[in-house]
Amino acid sequence: MQKAQYGILRFAKYKGPEISNIEAHNERKKEKYASNPDIDNSRGNLNYHLIEPVGKYRAESKRLIEEYGCWTRKDSVRVVEVLITATPEFFKGKKKSEIRAYFQTALEFIKKYQDSETILSAVVHMDEKTPHMHLSFVPITQDGRLCAKEILGNKKKLTWWQDEFWKHMVEKYPDLERGEAASMTGREHIPPRLFKEAAHLTRQAKQITDLLESTNIFNAGKNTDKAVELLQKFFPAIENFQTQVRKYDKTISSLKSDNVSLKRQTQDLSRQVKEATSSSIRKKMDDARLRADYENLQKLMGRIPPEILELAKRGQLTHSDRER
Repeated sequence: MQKAQYGILRFAKYKGPEISNIEAHNERKKEKYASNPDIDNSRGNLNYHLIEPVGKYRAESKRLIEEYGCWTRKDSVRVVEVLITATPEFFKGKKKSEIRAYFQTALEFIKKYQDSETILSAVVHMDEKTPHMHLSFVPITQDGRLCAKEILGNKKKLTWWQDEFWKHMVEKYPDLERGEAASMTGREHIPPRLFKEAAHLTRQAKQITDLLESTNIFNAGKNTDKAVELLQKFFPAIENFQTQVRKYDKTISSLKSDNVSLKRQTQDLSRQVKEATSSSIRKKMDDARLRADYENLQKLMGRIPPEILELAKRGQLTHSDRER
């Protein structure tokens, strides 16, 4: 089954001398990085900035705080670092320009909520296993106060950041899934990979049932052996798929299961989508399609003779025993 692809957004807060340490790491000011063996110095020339630092992080932070006239305490957070990346599967096969576009889109997201003047640096590292961006900013609020707590907030606010980041990124990258649970106010998002997997499994199931339906006295043995072989590969995949789908039972069960009604709904949505590009309409069509594929899989499985299923399961169990 296709692996999930997640967009990743993480925050870290810094108050004093450690700011210089993160600058040394982000701006690659060290000759060696013993604490991080993933860094390949020979690839350092592939790193690049989307926002160049105009000075040292601590000095620029101090300058901005004074410029805005912010009141500070000894333990005030003076720099927030945002790590932006995605799971390795997302970057596979992508060109450098496509990877850059991903991080540019993420930068645009941060700029929606944080004044670009407060951003000290946005540097993309290509010299490690997975491309990622370190974006550092001074946590100055829209009304000119130094307050990381207000910007990052509590657990609820951090969840809000994850939700908003996903909403922003998924417009351009629809295969990305949420890194956090969906908001309490909305339905769970069904990941695109499940739609693809449902279609793939439906094709496999149809191949098996077509094989069995074409069986006669002349090819019975050959066809049965082939069907059993296909089923032994099919069972682990369908079990994995069913486990994944159960996570979205609430969303899927909210769709009408009546086939006639489902067909009418899909046809109606198809007409509407020609007149509008509403993402909510497209989502309903995708959900309806997944429901239909899921029901078709169950029907196709029901057409396989019990004795064939038993042979396949027995063969699968034997194979598992051998592996152990």
